[in-house]
Amino acid sequence: MRLVIARCSVDYVGRLTAHLPMAPRLILIKADGSVSIHSDDRAFKPLNWMNPPCRLREEDGGWTVTHGKTGEQLIVTIEEILHDSSHELGVDPGLRKDGVEAHLQELLAEHIETLGEGWTLIRREYPTAIGPVDILCRDDLGGTVAVEIKRRGEIDGVEQLTRYLELLNRDPLIAPVKGVFAAQEIRPQARVLAADRGIGCVTLDYDALRGIERTDTLF
Repeated sequence: MRLVIARCSVDYVGRLTAHLPMAPRLILIKADGSVSIHSDDRAFKPLNWMNPPCRLREEDGGWTVTHGKTGEQLIVTIEEILHDSSHELGVDPGLRKDGVEAHLQELLAEHIETLGEGWTLIRREYPTAIGPVDILCRDDLGGTVAVEIKRRGEIDGVEQLTRYLELLNRDPLIAPVKGVFAAQEIRPQARVLAADRGIGCVTLDYDALRGIERTDTLF
Protein backbone atom coordinates (compact mmCIF):
# COMPACT_ATOMS: atom_id res chain seq x y z
CA MET A 1 0.00 0.00 0.00
CA ARG A 2 1.22 3.50 -0.83
CA LEU A 3 0.26 6.45 1.38
CA VAL A 4 0.62 9.98 0.04
CA ILE A 5 -0.29 13.12 1.98
CA ALA A 6 -0.50 16.03 -0.42
CA ARG A 7 -2.02 19.43 -0.88
CA CYS A 8 -4.19 18.72 -3.89
CA SER A 9 -7.42 19.26 -5.76
CA VAL A 10 -9.39 16.37 -7.27
CA ASP A 11 -11.74 16.17 -10.25
CA TYR A 12 -13.83 13.13 -11.17
CA VAL A 13 -14.76 13.00 -14.86
CA GLY A 14 -17.30 10.43 -16.05
CA ARG A 15 -21.02 9.74 -15.84
CA LEU A 16 -20.99 12.18 -12.94
CA THR A 17 -18.56 15.04 -12.33
CA ALA A 18 -17.28 16.16 -8.95
CA HIS A 19 -14.66 18.62 -7.75
CA LEU A 20 -12.67 18.82 -4.51
CA PRO A 21 -10.90 22.17 -4.10
CA MET A 22 -7.25 22.46 -3.09
CA ALA A 23 -6.61 21.16 0.46
CA PRO A 24 -4.35 18.70 2.33
CA ARG A 25 -5.57 15.13 1.82
CA LEU A 26 -4.51 11.51 2.19
CA ILE A 27 -4.27 9.46 -1.03
CA LEU A 28 -4.27 5.65 -0.73
CA ILE A 29 -3.04 3.47 -3.58
CA LYS A 30 -3.72 -0.19 -2.78
CA ALA A 31 -2.16 -3.33 -4.22
CA ASP A 32 -5.35 -4.09 -6.17
CA GLY A 33 -4.86 -0.81 -8.08
CA SER A 34 -7.63 1.13 -6.37
CA VAL A 35 -7.06 4.81 -5.54
CA SER A 36 -9.01 6.68 -2.87
CA ILE A 37 -8.90 10.25 -1.53
CA HIS A 38 -9.45 10.84 2.19
CA SER A 39 -9.90 13.81 4.50
CA ASP A 40 -9.47 13.98 8.27
CA ASP A 41 -13.14 14.43 9.15
CA ARG A 42 -14.71 10.98 8.69
CA ALA A 43 -14.08 7.46 9.92
CA PHE A 44 -13.46 5.52 6.73
CA LYS A 45 -15.45 6.67 3.71
CA PRO A 46 -13.28 8.35 1.05
CA LEU A 47 -14.15 11.70 -0.51
CA ASN A 48 -13.67 10.16 -3.94
CA TRP A 49 -12.18 6.98 -5.34
CA MET A 50 -11.57 4.76 -8.37
CA ASN A 51 -12.08 1.02 -8.15
CA PRO A 52 -10.01 -1.48 -10.17
CA PRO A 53 -9.36 -2.21 -12.94
CA CYS A 54 -7.66 1.16 -13.34
CA ARG A 55 -4.26 2.59 -14.18
CA LEU A 56 -2.38 5.44 -12.56
CA ARG A 57 -0.28 7.85 -14.63
CA GLU A 58 2.00 10.17 -12.64
CA GLU A 59 3.18 13.42 -14.21
CA ASP A 60 4.70 16.65 -12.92
CA GLY A 61 2.01 18.49 -11.04
CA GLY A 62 -0.54 15.72 -10.92
CA TRP A 63 -1.86 12.21 -11.40
CA THR A 64 -4.51 10.78 -13.70
CA VAL A 65 -6.32 7.57 -12.71
CA THR A 66 -8.29 5.99 -15.57
CA HIS A 67 -10.78 3.15 -15.19
CA GLY A 68 -9.97 0.27 -17.52
CA LYS A 69 -13.55 -0.46 -18.53
CA THR A 70 -15.49 2.82 -18.41
CA GLY A 71 -12.70 5.30 -19.19
CA GLU A 72 -13.81 7.50 -16.29
CA GLN A 73 -10.99 9.51 -14.73
CA LEU A 74 -9.87 10.75 -11.36
CA ILE A 75 -7.61 13.75 -11.93
CA VAL A 76 -5.45 14.77 -8.97
CA THR A 77 -3.70 18.14 -9.23
CA ILE A 78 -0.86 18.23 -6.70
CA GLU A 79 0.50 21.48 -5.31
CA GLU A 80 2.77 19.93 -2.68
CA ILE A 81 3.60 16.41 -1.45
CA LEU A 82 4.00 16.28 2.32
CA HIS A 83 4.57 12.54 2.72
CA ASP A 84 5.04 9.58 0.36
CA SER A 85 5.67 6.04 1.62
CA SER A 86 4.96 2.44 0.58
CA HIS A 87 4.31 -0.52 2.86
CA GLU A 88 3.93 -4.26 2.22
CA LEU A 89 0.95 -5.47 4.25
CA GLY A 90 0.92 -9.09 3.06
CA VAL A 91 -2.14 -11.33 2.82
CA ASP A 92 -4.97 -10.21 5.07
CA PRO A 93 -6.59 -13.00 7.13
CA GLY A 94 -10.02 -11.48 6.49
CA LEU A 95 -12.76 -10.12 8.68
CA ARG A 96 -13.85 -12.22 11.63
CA LYS A 97 -17.62 -12.06 11.64
CA ASP A 98 -19.69 -11.58 14.78
CA GLY A 99 -21.79 -14.42 16.12
CA VAL A 100 -25.05 -13.47 14.42
CA GLU A 101 -23.42 -12.91 11.02
CA ALA A 102 -21.44 -16.15 11.20
CA HIS A 103 -24.57 -18.05 12.28
CA LEU A 104 -26.54 -16.51 9.39
CA GLN A 105 -23.94 -17.88 6.99
CA GLU A 106 -24.09 -21.32 8.61
CA LEU A 107 -27.90 -21.41 8.56
CA LEU A 108 -28.21 -20.15 4.99
CA ALA A 109 -25.64 -22.68 3.77
CA GLU A 110 -27.56 -25.44 5.51
CA HIS A 111 -30.86 -24.26 4.01
CA ILE A 112 -29.67 -22.81 0.71
CA GLU A 113 -33.11 -23.42 -0.79
CA THR A 114 -34.13 -20.29 1.12
CA LEU A 115 -32.76 -18.39 -1.90
CA GLY A 116 -34.91 -20.36 -4.32
CA GLU A 117 -36.24 -23.80 -5.05
CA GLY A 118 -33.64 -26.05 -6.62
CA TRP A 119 -30.63 -24.05 -5.38
CA THR A 120 -27.64 -26.12 -4.17
CA LEU A 121 -24.55 -25.34 -2.11
CA ILE A 122 -21.05 -25.55 -3.61
CA ARG A 123 -19.21 -24.50 -0.43
CA ARG A 124 -18.95 -21.94 2.34
CA GLU A 125 -15.97 -19.56 2.62
CA TYR A 126 -14.99 -20.06 -1.04
CA PRO A 127 -11.38 -18.77 -1.27
CA THR A 128 -10.28 -15.90 -3.52
CA ALA A 129 -7.12 -13.81 -3.67
CA ILE A 130 -8.79 -11.01 -1.68
CA GLY A 131 -10.61 -13.12 0.89
CA PRO A 132 -13.27 -15.81 1.14
CA VAL A 133 -16.73 -15.48 -0.41
CA ASP A 134 -19.34 -16.32 2.24
CA ILE A 135 -21.24 -18.82 0.09
CA LEU A 136 -20.81 -20.12 -3.45
CA CYS A 137 -23.84 -21.99 -4.77
CA ARG A 138 -25.81 -22.90 -7.90
CA ASP A 139 -29.27 -21.67 -8.80
CA ASP A 140 -32.06 -23.80 -10.21
CA LEU A 141 -30.67 -23.35 -13.75
CA GLY A 142 -27.18 -24.50 -12.74
CA GLY A 143 -25.65 -21.02 -12.78
CA THR A 144 -22.97 -20.08 -10.24
CA VAL A 145 -23.96 -17.55 -7.57
CA ALA A 146 -21.75 -15.80 -5.00
CA VAL A 147 -23.55 -14.76 -1.81
CA GLU A 148 -22.25 -12.07 0.55
CA ILE A 149 -23.93 -12.09 3.97
CA LYS A 150 -24.14 -9.16 6.37
CA ARG A 151 -26.13 -8.44 9.48
CA ARG A 152 -26.77 -4.92 8.17
CA GLY A 153 -26.43 -4.37 4.43
CA GLU A 154 -24.50 -1.21 3.56
CA ILE A 155 -22.90 0.12 0.37
CA ASP A 156 -19.52 -1.25 1.52
CA GLY A 157 -20.92 -4.78 1.43
CA VAL A 158 -22.07 -4.33 -2.17
CA GLU A 159 -18.61 -3.00 -3.07
CA GLN A 160 -17.03 -6.04 -1.41
CA LEU A 161 -19.25 -8.44 -3.36
CA THR A 162 -18.50 -6.53 -6.58
CA ARG A 163 -14.77 -7.12 -6.07
CA TYR A 164 -15.37 -10.82 -5.46
CA LEU A 165 -17.46 -11.09 -8.63
CA GLU A 166 -14.77 -9.41 -10.73
CA LEU A 167 -12.29 -12.09 -9.59
CA LEU A 168 -14.66 -15.06 -9.78
CA ASN A 169 -15.74 -14.20 -13.32
CA ARG A 170 -12.13 -14.56 -14.47
CA ASP A 171 -12.28 -18.28 -13.63
CA PRO A 172 -13.60 -20.15 -16.71
CA LEU A 173 -14.49 -23.17 -14.57
CA ILE A 174 -17.25 -21.30 -12.71
CA ALA A 175 -18.02 -18.21 -14.84
CA PRO A 176 -20.41 -16.58 -15.35
CA VAL A 177 -21.00 -15.85 -11.67
CA LYS A 178 -23.96 -13.78 -10.44
CA GLY A 179 -24.13 -12.06 -7.08
CA VAL A 180 -26.64 -12.04 -4.21
CA PHE A 181 -26.36 -9.60 -1.30
CA ALA A 182 -28.12 -11.04 1.76
CA ALA A 183 -28.67 -9.28 5.10
CA GLN A 184 -31.16 -8.90 7.90
CA GLU A 185 -31.57 -5.27 6.91
CA ILE A 186 -30.47 -3.65 3.63
CA ARG A 187 -30.16 0.11 3.35
CA PRO A 188 -31.95 1.76 0.38
CA GLN A 189 -28.67 3.14 -1.02
CA ALA A 190 -27.17 -0.36 -0.97
CA ARG A 191 -30.19 -1.74 -2.84
CA VAL A 192 -29.86 0.95 -5.51
CA LEU A 193 -26.14 0.23 -6.00
CA ALA A 194 -26.75 -3.54 -6.07
CA ALA A 195 -29.48 -3.16 -8.70
CA ASP A 196 -27.19 -0.95 -10.80
CA ARG A 197 -24.55 -3.71 -10.77
CA GLY A 198 -26.97 -6.57 -11.46
CA ILE A 199 -26.73 -7.96 -7.94
CA GLY A 200 -29.82 -9.48 -6.31
CA CYS A 201 -30.83 -8.56 -2.76
CA VAL A 202 -32.36 -10.86 -0.15
CA THR A 203 -33.61 -9.83 3.29
CA LEU A 204 -32.96 -12.62 5.79
CA ASP A 205 -35.09 -13.32 8.84
CA TYR A 206 -32.71 -14.72 11.45
CA ASP A 207 -35.44 -16.16 13.65
CA ALA A 208 -37.22 -17.74 10.68
CA LEU A 209 -33.97 -19.34 9.51
CA ARG A 210 -33.42 -20.75 12.98
CA GLY A 211 -36.91 -22.19 12.80
CA ILE A 212 -36.18 -23.56 9.33
CA GLU A 213 -38.83 -21.40 7.70
CA ARG A 214 -38.49 -19.69 4.33
CA THR A 215 -37.43 -16.03 4.08
CA ASP A 216 -37.87 -13.68 1.15
CA THR A 217 -37.19 -15.24 -2.23
CA LEU A 218 -34.69 -13.66 -4.55
CA PHE A 219 -36.65 -11.48 -6.94
